[in-house]
Amino acid sequence: MIPLRDNARLARVPFVTFALVGANVVVYVLATRHGWDLFTGLSEGTALRYGAIPYTFSHWGQHCGIGFLNLLTGQQGLLCTGRPGVVGTVSSARPVWETAFSAMFLQANLLALMWNMAFLAAFGCRVEDRLGHVAFLVFYLLGGFVALAAQVAFANGSTVAVLGSSGAIAALVGAYVVLYRRGRFLTLLPLVVKVTFVEQPVWLMLAVWLVAAVLLGALGLSTAIGSATGLAIYAQIGGLAFGGLVALALVGRGAASVPRGELAT
Repeated sequence: MIPLRDNARLARVPFVTFALVGANVVVYVLATRHGWDLFTGLSEGTALRYGAIPYTFSHWGQHCGIGFLNLLTGQQGLLCTGRPGVVGTVSSARPVWETAFSAMFLQANLLALMWNMAFLAAFGCRVEDRLGHVAFLVFYLLGGFVALAAQVAFANGSTVAVLGSSGAIAALVGAYVVLYRRGRFLTLLPLVVKVTFVEQPVWLMLAVWLVAAVLLGALGLSTAIGSATGLAIYAQIGGLAFGGLVALALVGRGAASVPRGELAT
């Protein structure tokens, strides 16, 4: 079930949402040019170089990078300074703070890119229409940072790289559900013998988003093939909570009491 658009008219062109989708696509294509495949996704080195590793945020000054796990066999893997068994220094691929940005725009593989961009376009257009272009961009970035902070807080010792825009998109979903709780989405429903279009309530789309995120992560379909990346469930919960709370604050101030177009709360 893939969301296409909701059933309300937009008052402004959501060019920031379109720009974010375009940026994610361009970054993904450029990233896969540096050593993996367009369809299967990023190489392990790229994922670890540009992904956000919670350990490096919770242990500031420590770094993670690719190194030799066994000098005799030549086996390589992720090494982090300050962890048991690691001697000397490990040069960081990127400055730690920089990975908070790069990880947000780097999708693990083509499936993750298509799924995340579908939700970004479907939910982002409406939220941008409500908040305005600049406020929407700030909200999106803050949603991604808060989501990463939640992952770091609850998995501070993890050396699993966090990749993708799912945390920021979760913030959009959370905001939309609060602002437009009666919203309905035109969705693409691929069936065995045909493809059909069905209108679904926003609550069902929220459930689809959460269930799909868990399943894709559990099956390893939202991670870079063969890399040390995994499902950042705390990031998605943190993003949803952030988006919902911001939207509640807006509703409380009367900034989003009556949605535009045909949609009514």
